[in-house]
Amino acid sequence: MLKIEIFSTMISIKHYAAIWFLVIVAVPSMAQNSGRIAIVPQPSQVTEHSGVFRITKVTRIKSDPAFSEVATLFAKQADIKAIGLKPETNGPSLINFVHAGKEIVADSAGYRLVITPEKITIMALTHTGALNGMESLLQLILLQPKTGEVPCAEITDHPRFGYRGVMLDVSRNFFPVPTIKRFLDLMALYKLNKFHWHLTDGPGWRLEIKKYPELTSETAWRTHKTWKEWWDSPRHYLDEGNPNAYGGYYTQEQAREIVAYAAQRGITVIPEIEMPGHSDEVLAVYPNLACSGKPFVNGELCLGNDSTFIFLKNVLTEVMAIFPSEYIHVGGDEADQSAWKKCPKCQKRMRDEQLKNESELQSYGVRRIEQFLSSKGRKLLGWDEILEGGLAPAATVMSWRGEEGGITAAKMGHEVIMTPGNYCYFDHYQADPATQPLAIGGYLTTENVYSYEPVPAELEGSKAKFIMGAQANIWTEFIPTIEHLDYMTYPRLLAMAEVTWSKKEDRNFESFRTRLQSHYRLLQRLNVNYCRPAYSLEIGTKFDYDAKKVKVSFKSEQFNPEIYYTLDGSEPTTSSQSYNGGFEATGPAKICAAIFENGKMKGKPTRLDIDFHLAIGKKVVYNQPYSKGYPAQKEATLVNGYRGSLTYGDGQWQGFDTNDMDVTIDLENPLALKTLAVSFIQQTGPGVFMPDFVEISLSDDGKDFRKVKTVNNDIPLTQSALTFKEFKFDLAGEKGRYIRVIAKNGQHGFLFADEVIIY
Repeated sequence: MLKIEIFSTMISIKHYAAIWFLVIVAVPSMAQNSGRIAIVPQPSQVTEHSGVFRITKVTRIKSDPAFSEVATLFAKQADIKAIGLKPETNGPSLINFVHAGKEIVADSAGYRLVITPEKITIMALTHTGALNGMESLLQLILLQPKTGEVPCAEITDHPRFGYRGVMLDVSRNFFPVPTIKRFLDLMALYKLNKFHWHLTDGPGWRLEIKKYPELTSETAWRTHKTWKEWWDSPRHYLDEGNPNAYGGYYTQEQAREIVAYAAQRGITVIPEIEMPGHSDEVLAVYPNLACSGKPFVNGELCLGNDSTFIFLKNVLTEVMAIFPSEYIHVGGDEADQSAWKKCPKCQKRMRDEQLKNESELQSYGVRRIEQFLSSKGRKLLGWDEILEGGLAPAATVMSWRGEEGGITAAKMGHEVIMTPGNYCYFDHYQADPATQPLAIGGYLTTENVYSYEPVPAELEGSKAKFIMGAQANIWTEFIPTIEHLDYMTYPRLLAMAEVTWSKKEDRNFESFRTRLQSHYRLLQRLNVNYCRPAYSLEIGTKFDYDAKKVKVSFKSEQFNPEIYYTLDGSEPTTSSQSYNGGFEATGPAKICAAIFENGKMKGKPTRLDIDFHLAIGKKVVYNQPYSKGYPAQKEATLVNGYRGSLTYGDGQWQGFDTNDMDVTIDLENPLALKTLAVSFIQQTGPGVFMPDFVEISLSDDGKDFRKVKTVNNDIPLTQSALTFKEFKFDLAGEKGRYIRVIAKNGQHGFLFADEVIIY
């Protein structure tokens, strides 16, 4: 068995299991690898050598005193996933943790890992660096085809960002302590170091507060098991012990246990206590803190009431005693200000403090809490809404509504953590929604996550330093089990790990994708229910309008798939054209493509009709503006020949917020028309709806229009699942140069329109 030697103490352990296949080659590389060293996130520098280090029953672990805790943790981790090894007779081998100087490891979180046939040496300057080196070694052990054989190599590595985070919401659905520990183990394996623990929200308060026991005895338990059932109900709570109650909470002892467990693995736990909004559960048991003074009326704390701040300070005092984190997250998002507008106490507060509006009132509340936290040596962290009405002096901003809030805060000299929904929200679908369990909406693939660059181009060098890192967010409205949590988290979290760790110039999706093939087996070995790569294809097109040609390419989550396609719309077989890279299509084409394995089609074929319809490349006049937040390709979007994908954030769906979509397309000459079609998307969670109707008008001069057709929407507002609808018009017998398309935004939410296709 392995032995660990620290201060002459010998601790018997078994070895960490490994069961993967990798092709063994010996080629030196810089920030790349040939297969054996498939570490995620990508190390800064990798040089591979021939040979392997063999872990045997007589292998010893040795450590300098500075890293004794790390070596002991390595031993413990190895023991958890042990598989027995056959005895070896060639003598003991050594795994050595060494405290190195800056001339060897310059970065405080960096490490150097040297593997020879005789010895493995992990060198680090700090405890954190030693942990990072340990995790790389654990990955290497788990990734190898032969149990106990580690490929020889030299690895020098350090992180790009100091903040590499994951947020887990346990309010919508509660996860017990063992699940949280398992979640932390996997975070640590991929060098993620900040665990943002979303502990409170309307669906349940999850942390014991001794001064306010009703928070857990009453509002940690709700009337319905699933969030959706509860959300569609009156949203009430049940007492602990009621046989029909659903929920749970963490005692302070359990929370401290989690904090210590995380710290041992190099992870800081950042608690979030929501305020002033998302506080329905608080006001259910302490209605005196609501503007109305009644339970189940308001979701926002009354900021004109001094008792609110007494309550928050008392809660945060207990929270800070549990969590040593520098950051304390206070939420600050999505507060409905309507109650404050009618509340005498809030209005008096505004007059007394000379606040211009309710946004400044909210900012006043945040500043008071920031001052309190600062007096205790802590920093306030909040969602980007805390910018509205004026930012607290030392607050750190978590930018989730795109990057604009983060850019603004960084330019003001505030620390920022980037977590925009289009790249970082893991509650979004990751494949065709028709094939997936119910999610909140959106569409975010592993490749989308990997494509994210946390430092916006708008920030100059002097301001870029305020970007502390990035974070993945896992909201759990539709994630009730550990299996589902795994499914929504992996493998996307591996992509986020590399985004936040590896240097921008070292990141390459094809390299990541190659290494990911090894990590599927690693995740299988650790019983992680990750999302399997889909057999669907994405068809990419690049139009040459003048030559009337289009270059077609296929992309898949499958690794090096066998693809066959046709251009006449017929279903492909292995006798059809084999795809070996991009190809050109001219004139009308009905593409149908599919992935095959062992001669059989996998999944459903993917189709796309290509034609140079009449509107491609033509001028579009916007009679009402498109959304600044979702401009897509601006004036070219609706007539560029590209169709939108499964997400409105892909740059091809153009948004219209509160306004109608009202555009005029100039075909340059009066033309005989046959059909017009335009598609819209509905996803009610984030407020995206179908238009009430779409109306078409024609004109020869661009001034006098005549209405010719209207198509009404037939998708109900109650249909919350991601839904697409094509509004199609028969224009046979009609003629015109100018075509005006109006889509009525009856809900005054978001409209998202795809290509306007005219024949």
